[in-house]
Amino acid sequence: MIKNTLKSLTVAAMLAGSAMAAAAQDYTLRATANSNENDEDYDGLVVFKNYVEAASNGAIAVELFIGTQLCGNGAECLQGVADGTIDIFVSTSGGASGIFPYVQVLDLPYLMADDRIAEHVLSGDFTRKMREMALEDSGDSIRLMTIGNTGGWRNFANTKRRIAEPSDMEGLKIRTVVADLPQELVKALGAAPTPIPWPELFTSFQTGVVEGSKNGITDIMGMKFPDAGLKYVTLDGHAYMGALWWMSNARFQEMPEDMRRVVVDGFYALQQATFASPKRKSIAAYEQFVAEGGDLYVPTPEQKAAFKEGAAPVFDWFKGNVGRGEEIFDALTAAVAEAEEEIGAARAADLN
Repeated sequence: MIKNTLKSLTVAAMLAGSAMAAAAQDYTLRATANSNENDEDYDGLVVFKNYVEAASNGAIAVELFIGTQLCGNGAECLQGVADGTIDIFVSTSGGASGIFPYVQVLDLPYLMADDRIAEHVLSGDFTRKMREMALEDSGDSIRLMTIGNTGGWRNFANTKRRIAEPSDMEGLKIRTVVADLPQELVKALGAAPTPIPWPELFTSFQTGVVEGSKNGITDIMGMKFPDAGLKYVTLDGHAYMGALWWMSNARFQEMPEDMRRVVVDGFYALQQATFASPKRKSIAAYEQFVAEGGDLYVPTPEQKAAFKEGAAPVFDWFKGNVGRGEEIFDALTAAVAEAEEEIGAARAADLN
């Protein structure tokens, strides 16, 4: 009898073990970033993977595909998310603007003053508003999970001269992405927008095809642009380099609520990691840029106000030319005003 009982317990244990093994990976999420392992996107994905797999007790497995293994560009990758062949993808605003043109609102200049304001805005209802718009426009197939950061702030950099005020931009050939908004910004400030693919930018600096760009310092140093002649960086901080994290809505909705909560909390952890990563990486990047002879300039408040004034026509262009542009512009500016009020009050309280 004891022998039979032990045998039954052994069989039960084996069955329980099999059940646990089967449940160990109930869901496998395929996540891709068209970047590399030195990028903030990768930092975020590592945190996401660690959190989700641990918090789900192994019920969710996350597979990382860094580079172009699954898809080669924003449009192709987002189509994969819509089709369900890719579960998670991160894009810049430029990478998603062909499908969701209003995400370019993140590229509007001089709306968010600093990291604290930007992080407050992107952690609240503004992101939920953009999520609702993207779900509506994709037929409920593509879900915006969160907005993090990929590279800090966009600043003007060039090979020719220090840019201290808008007049210094006159005539410079500035590299932009193909999207309309950054080209409108460059034109508004008196320079010549020149769309150049990212992989061609180094040689374009060398040959003079372009003389400047709009990038964060970690991208500048990571791509060794000073070796191609890029010697001047102006810390005007005209745009926060938002990273939009997309997920297959069907994949998300098929999970039970407890697993969806794990995924949502995982994206929160990811967002916090990408907020922090550029701040740390930029320290060494700025030091290296200056050590190699680079000219780093911080505009005065008056000069920064002049840049904002010069860029003002871009706001009207955006609201009048981008689908649902006014709707998302109003959502962002309202969120910024709320953040400025709340953070201003918090700062004042902390100063007493």
